[in-house]
Amino acid sequence: MMKKLLVFVSVLLLGFPAVEVLAVHPDTGPGCGLGKVAWQDYKNHDMIGPQLLMSTTNNTILPWQAFGITSGTLGCKNNGKWFAEHKAAVFANVNFEDLQQEMARGQGEHLASLATLMGVPAEQHPAFFAMTQEKYPMLTEAGQTSPVALVNALHDAMAAHPVLAKAVSNR
Repeated sequence: MMKKLLVFVSVLLLGFPAVEVLAVHPDTGPGCGLGKVAWQDYKNHDMIGPQLLMSTTNNTILPWQAFGITSGTLGCKNNGKWFAEHKAAVFANVNFEDLQQEMARGQGEHLASLATLMGVPAEQHPAFFAMTQEKYPMLTEAGQTSPVALVNALHDAMAAHPVLAKAVSNR
């Protein structure tokens, strides 16, 4: 049975036209991390043995690959953002009631934090606060809105605002 499986996989791979496409962009190993750094000078590091050593080093000693990704070290790259498009919605979900109260007042530290998470520069926070207070009834729709809907409504309101439109275009 195992021999039949190997023959099937071999035929599939050899007869599959995408093999040529894959060869154009060959993988040079298992990503990044301590294993990649430690074994990168090994001659023919694209062979199975060195790649297994890279992977084993990354996954057994400590979570080196995760450390490299989060810190931007060990040959790993990142842009410094953690699911940037969702951070305002997550914050709004956790602080929904406080945000609604502060939007009605037009001020507050939760509202200031949300403004920052939405990319509003500190010097434009007063305009953001005034806009949320002015549009509070529309933004909250008498308690019918969800945190995600609130953030989306805020983005729409910012896009139509003469001062805040630039902040929403940078998100």
